[in-house]
Amino acid sequence: MDNSVKFTHLNEAGSAYMVDVTAKQPTARTATAVGKVMCSTQVISALREGTVPKGDVLAVARIAGIQAAKRVPELLPLAHTIGVHGAEVNLRLEDDHVAISATVKTADRTGVEMEALTAVCVAALAIVDMVKGVDRSAEITECRIIHKAGGRSGDWYRPGHEGTQWA
Repeated sequence: MDNSVKFTHLNEAGSAYMVDVTAKQPTARTATAVGKVMCSTQVISALREGTVPKGDVLAVARIAGIQAAKRVPELLPLAHTIGVHGAEVNLRLEDDHVAISATVKTADRTGVEMEALTAVCVAALAIVDMVKGVDRSAEITECRIIHKAGGRSGDWYRPGHEGTQWA
């Protein structure tokens, strides 16, 4: 029995290639990713009060995340260009971090996991960019996919995240 791992973006010779999805039928697909921006209580207070010097951090992060979900093929060389039919980025202020959740939807031939993960990462980058003048130690952590639905493999939840959209 062969227990070796087969990566989908490598051909038999081990060279990278873009997987051919031509024969696949479009289906509804969804993915949710989460992440955190750890930051000081001073930053959390400024975010709650709307006093961050660069402006409305959460609004900018939300739009940056949605925009990023639509730009994945420009960033990941083997990603397919797909129709992003829905993208939602949510942000929640906690005591020591900003929690980020992104859900992306399509009706296409391949999934939207990378779109959801990219949305979270770019939203997090936007937050760090806007608060770095107040808190140089702001840190992006725990970015990961927690749910995907649709396609050949159906529904999948990261253990411990069944039915949730938050980290």
